[in-house]
Amino acid sequence: QVQVVESGGGLVQAGGSLRLSCAASGSIFRLNIMAWYRQAPGKQRELVARITTGGSTAYAGSVKGRFTISRDNAKNTVYLQMNSLKPEDTAVYYCNAPHGSSWYSDWGQGTQVTVSS
Repeated sequence: QVQVVESGGGLVQAGGSLRLSCAASGSIFRLNIMAWYRQAPGKQRELVARITTGGSTAYAGSVKGRFTISRDNAKNTVYLQMNSLKPEDTAVYYCNAPHGSSWYSDWGQGTQVTVSS
């Protein structure tokens, strides 16, 4: 069952910014870590950033200092602010709630981010 809906992607020039949003069902959002992932063509899905219910964050090395993950617990929404975008950030971005080696939600459709050079 898909319990997340991603939005906010688009086409942007290198150096630009985008803000992604992920609306999640309350049942998985309130009690769990939320995370953003991305999958580029021909590559495996990778973890980009995650945030605990208390607001502690962690980032992949490739985005640290450029991306910021945040959550609005009242809206069951998690955000990903992406600044200084690079062409290598081009991918489909997904959100989910990790649970061990699995996830609480089936994968949504994601949102496409394309960064032109």
